[in-house]
Amino acid sequence: MYLLTIKDGLVTRHVGPYPSPKQASDDLDRVMASCSERARWQIHALEHPLSVIETAAVAS
Repeated sequence: MYLLTIKDGLVTRHVGPYPSPKQASDDLDRVMASCSERARWQIHALEHPLSVIETAAVAS
């Protein structure tokens, strides 16, 4: 799953989740229409909490 994060000045908006980064990118124009010209965006991959814990346990 992917989450679209928009930072517009002091306001941060999280939109999603989306099943793929392409779908998040496709929705970007719609979301950015309500933001200022200086807004910045990122697409983040969401991780399952258990996979993060298991990866940390294997690394140590």
